[in-house]
Amino acid sequence: MRLARIAHPDGVAFASIEAEGDADEAAQVLEIAEHPFGKPNYTGRRWPLADVRLIAPILPTKVIAVGRNYPKHAAESGNEVPAEPMIFMKPSTTVTGPNTAIKLPRASSRVDFEGELAVVIGQPVKNVPAEKASAAVLGYTVANDVSARDLQASDGQWGRAKGFDTFCPVGPWIETAVDPADLRLTSEVDGVLKQDARTSAMVHKVGDLVAFVSSVMTLLPGDMILTGTPEGVGPIEEGQQVSITIEGIGTLTNSVQAT
Repeated sequence: MRLARIAHPDGVAFASIEAEGDADEAAQVLEIAEHPFGKPNYTGRRWPLADVRLIAPILPTKVIAVGRNYPKHAAESGNEVPAEPMIFMKPSTTVTGPNTAIKLPRASSRVDFEGELAVVIGQPVKNVPAEKASAAVLGYTVANDVSARDLQASDGQWGRAKGFDTFCPVGPWIETAVDPADLRLTSEVDGVLKQDARTSAMVHKVGDLVAFVSSVMTLLPGDMILTGTPEGVGPIEEGQQVSITIEGIGTLTNSVQAT
């Protein structure tokens, strides 16, 4: 099932997206009452996908990101993969949706894209074993861990570099019926391929990450874990467009805008 948040003629709502095959032009959007956790309760209202606007599919209380989880990306930045997951936080205010602008802060002269698989938590969980972690997952979406690379280097920690508003685009929806173990992830800037890897290259797998993070903090429904980026990250500039695609989920596209 594809779960989304939509802006429709009467407001904003959660919804599921139904299509015949992969034809988006045939997709229908079914409004969900209240929230998407558990068995959806439908209102009975529906629209063609073309008649609504997709927004960030979830508004998390927190975003936990994982650094250096792909060996080749760690190597391109001159680092080793840590023995345990290296986690950091992105504020909830970094979250934005598909087809919105990544806003370049004036404080930075080098902002990079980072395509990532994001795990969306579906129920409160604490100290969950890795082998049971999948039961706590609502589904998966596409994320861009936008990073002010120069500030990341100068600050010596990542809070500011990763924390600007719009620095966590996610979407276009949450896919609940995909196996995250071996999915192709690609990133393009203005149509030029920059990243091309598979999630099977992650050192710390999804179950291990959910277990590790939940050993540190309670995860709540809607919280997201960004699982790390593969090699090929690079700068983005005003006027460009970034598209990140994950097999079995979809494509997240955002423009780049100066502030």
